[in-house]
Amino acid sequence: MNQVVVDISISAEQYLAHYKQAAKQVIALSRDGRRVRFPSSLLQPYLLHNGIQGSFRICFDGQGRFQQIERL
Repeated sequence: MNQVVVDISISAEQYLAHYKQAAKQVIALSRDGRRVRFPSSLLQPYLLHNGIQGSFRICFDGQGRFQQIERL
């Protein structure tokens, strides 16, 4: 299983505005320099009153399909 670690800092207002748009993708730069695109809905469980803050490990299979996300 492949994985990347991304650091995310999104305010609650930014997330809500992004979530309401038709394009519901987040593009983040991983710590190793790769650009990662994933559905913003994956971050919804981590949304707090101040937004989404922290480091996340995203795991995917050999074909690039999402497997899991976890806060570090």
